[in-house]
Amino acid sequence: MNLSQFSLEGKVALVTGGSRGIGRASALAMADAGAHVVVSSRKIADLEPVAEEIKAKGVKSLAIAAHNAKIEESQALVERAVKEFGRIDILMNNAGTNPFYGPLMDQDEKTYDVTMNVNLKGILFLSQFAAKIMKGQGGGSIINISSIGGLRAGDLGVYSVTKAALIMLTEVMAKEWGQYNIRANAIAPGIIKTRLSEALWKDPDVNKKALGQIPMMRLGEPEEIAGAVVFLASPAGSYITGATLVIDGGRIHGEPAHLNK
Repeated sequence: MNLSQFSLEGKVALVTGGSRGIGRASALAMADAGAHVVVSSRKIADLEPVAEEIKAKGVKSLAIAAHNAKIEESQALVERAVKEFGRIDILMNNAGTNPFYGPLMDQDEKTYDVTMNVNLKGILFLSQFAAKIMKGQGGGSIINISSIGGLRAGDLGVYSVTKAALIMLTEVMAKEWGQYNIRANAIAPGIIKTRLSEALWKDPDVNKKALGQIPMMRLGEPEEIAGAVVFLASPAGSYITGATLVIDGGRIHGEPAHLNK
């Protein structure tokens, strides 16, 4: 097999939520594959160290503060990225939030709106802005970070609803934008050790329960998502669109078989 199919040399990637966790790991992995990477999140101070790490790999990087739930900031983000690099080949919609962890009976309107705006509305419009650039340059790859919570009902309430909607949004993007050689795919991680999921893995009792539901009997690391991002962004994934890749240690298939004996 020709491993050059996984090369992103000369490509330009834009990663939201790029300051930590899955976003940071994926930005660094794409840089390793040769891409120039724009990293974005709300706080520039958190982004600048990541941009420096990327530059140390011999590619270009730019840190841009933007709130993806604010449409005007998303538009400015795309415009600045294009001004700096001339194109956008890869958009990784990684930014997400879950400000309310509790039952639907207790869901309030404010945190509902925040969750919907960040996890769904913001992704739609940022993707729209980037897709218009991709259309003009002959194609591109959009990678949306969903969750296994979007594939099966759990305890994450509205967060899961947004992630389910994001999978459908990905499929609609793929269906509509395939004619422009724009591919859109989703990744549905299980519990990955990031700040967003701290409430699920820092609590010993919750962590123990989670491990008992995962056939591989461990939580995932951000770097274990990054390889799939490079694959979907690269020529190796050139005929994949509208797909959702589950990376969860087997959790979606139920608890480890030996626990059923």
